[in-house]
Amino acid sequence: MTDESESFESTSAAIEDLVVKVRRLHRRDLNRVWEFLKRVFRDVNRETVEYQRPRTKQRFLDVYEQPGIEQLLFEVEGQSQKSDIVGYAECAFQISGADNWMNERYFSRREMRPMFVEELAVSPDYQGRGIGSFILEQLEHLARVRGCTHLVLEVAENNKRALQFYRARHFQRLDAAIFLAKKLSAESELLPARTLPAKKSADEDPAALDAEVPAQEVLIVPVERPRKKPKKSKKTRE
Repeated sequence: MTDESESFESTSAAIEDLVVKVRRLHRRDLNRVWEFLKRVFRDVNRETVEYQRPRTKQRFLDVYEQPGIEQLLFEVEGQSQKSDIVGYAECAFQISGADNWMNERYFSRREMRPMFVEELAVSPDYQGRGIGSFILEQLEHLARVRGCTHLVLEVAENNKRALQFYRARHFQRLDAAIFLAKKLSAESELLPARTLPAKKSADEDPAALDAEVPAQEVLIVPVERPRKKPKKSKKTRE
């Protein structure tokens, strides 16, 4: 991972007296960014099959150590003179991750050199103020500098707001992994609740309780084993 000292030249965008600055992620930012991502994707993750952020904090921390991945942090100066995170972007220049199911040949056969946008998040407190557009503009600029021809990202189909955002910026659908489900009518493994007869008094025969419950008749059929022939003695054989 590139050190913060090699950050981009001062890049900023004025948004109503707010200045948004972008820099590369530093190790000391990891915990803050993780909490930021959890808050951004909290509602989306409740409604989607796939998590829209790394499933565990450890996986997020591991990304920082992987080569070929850029993690960009977008901040504004808050009222307390401390910077607030308003956006985060994560991108890679090759398919990364052992559990990634993208087909690299799909792009090579079409002479596409994509930059993969793994994460793009905007603070809920700053949405609708142009920060998402600024993040996307930064990613496009970085892709062109690195010689890429396309930005490729994944969006959940029921994330309507995100789809509208990307389609308005000329993103087109490449392919889709659609999750299908079929409801099955199956019996429960556990028996339903059962009402038992009231407890009888101590004067009554306890065996009568079971006598009141009709039992299934059990038939026992004796099995006749074949008789063994007696062995002939030596004298008989002589």
